[in-house]
Amino acid sequence: MPLVRYFFYVGAVLVALLIISDAYLPKMPMPESAAADLSMIRIKSDRKWPERVVFDTSSPAFAAVQTAKADLSAAAAKVSAEVHVREAFAQMPAPAPKQIEASDPPKPPAKPQRNRKVAKKRAAPPMVLVARQPPFGFFATTTW
Repeated sequence: MPLVRYFFYVGAVLVALLIISDAYLPKMPMPESAAADLSMIRIKSDRKWPERVVFDTSSPAFAAVQTAKADLSAAAAKVSAEVHVREAFAQMPAPAPKQIEASDPPKPPAKPQRNRKVAKKRAAPPMVLVARQPPFGFFATTTW
C-alpha cells in the first residue's frame, strides 16, 4: 500500500500549500460590473424560400360525373354468342390418345454413372492435457 500512502501525503501537502498561498498572496480587485458586448448581429441569407402553396377549400373536392347510358342489348348479344361457343366445345368428345408410331427414333442409351467415393473420417489429433495454474494475488478470490 505504499502507492496509496504516497497519494495521501502528496494530496495533503498540495491542499496545505493552496490554503497558505491564499492567506499570504494579495487578493485581486473585483470589478463592479462586467462590460458585456450586447451588439445585435443580423444574418441575411441569399436563399429564397419557394412560394407559399394555397389550397382552395371553398369548392367541393369531387364533382358528380355524368355517365352515358350504354346500349345494353349489343353487349348482351355478344356475351350470349360467347356462351354458345363454350357450350359447343364442352359437348365435343375427348380426343383419342396418340398412338406411338414405329417411325420414332429410339432414345440414345443413358450415360453410365460414375462410382463416387465417400471421404473417410480422419482421426482427431491426440488431446494434450496441461495443468492449470492457481490464481495469483488480488485475483485469487472468485467472489467480489
